Amino acid sequence: MTLRAGDLVEVTQEASVQFVRFRVIRVLDRVTYDGWVWLDGYQLNAKGDAVARRAIFVQPAGLRRPRSAPAPRRSARSATAPARTAGRRL
Repeated sequence: MTLRAGDLVEVTQEASVQFVRFRVIRVLDRVTYDGWVWLDGYQLNAKGDAVARRAIFVQPAGLRRPRSAPAPRRSARSATAPARTAGRRL
C-alpha cells in the first residue's frame, strides 16, 4: 500500500498494537526495522473528527482502507444558509 498525505487508514492488529482510524499527514523518513514505517497524522473518532495528532509506528501490510470514509465536514453556515439567488427575479 502506498501512503500519501490525506489517506484515511484503519490501523489493525496486524499493523500495530494501536487500533485507530488515522488520517495520514506524511510518512516520516526515519530509520526503522524492515517492513515498518513511522506515520505522522491525526487519530480520528467515530465521526471522522481529528481528536489527537500522533506519530505511530506501523507495518503498512496491516493497514486497511476503511469501508466507508467519513464525509467531509461542512460549516453550519454552508449547511443552512439559503442560496444567494433564492427569492430574486432573474
